[in-house]
Amino acid sequence: MSTETVEVSADKRGTAPLEETDAKTEGAAPQEKPPNPPQFILYLRGLEYASTLRQLTLWAHHVLLPVYGREITSTAPWCSRWWEHPEAVAQMHGLWLAWGDLTGPGSGLCGPANWHRDYLGPVMNSLRDPMGPFAGCKPGAHRGKEKPPVDALDPFGPPPGPPPPPSPHAPA
Repeated sequence: MSTETVEVSADKRGTAPLEETDAKTEGAAPQEKPPNPPQFILYLRGLEYASTLRQLTLWAHHVLLPVYGREITSTAPWCSRWWEHPEAVAQMHGLWLAWGDLTGPGSGLCGPANWHRDYLGPVMNSLRDPMGPFAGCKPGAHRGKEKPPVDALDPFGPPPGPPPPPSPHAPA
């Protein structure tokens, strides 16, 4: 077996000498920045939150639930008003973002299988757990959840200051 050295030009290696690179980029149009990736829904407010929730709802109602929405039972609850459960919105939004990343153009052939294994199963099991966000909900009967109590909003911050003095304009 011979060991020949093959000369590969800088262009074919993907690296060009500095002079060539500068000459090529001088007349080129400025590179467009790729769009910012979507923000996690819990960071959004107002119209941006509403628009993202609508997009999530369309995906959930036209893709997720028709394909993966198994029968509702006492051991696998679902709430028909899932968008009123912040935990469900957060988990489903993460699932939707992963779906877009792993099943979209350029995602690779294993993307859908990875989405099913790594995201769909765990998220749906969590959402449909009898103690999960839909616990107590039944078909057509949404039940809001009571939030756990918190003794202090910032237990490690400085103690709150004294209350403000009463306003002279406030009724006694």
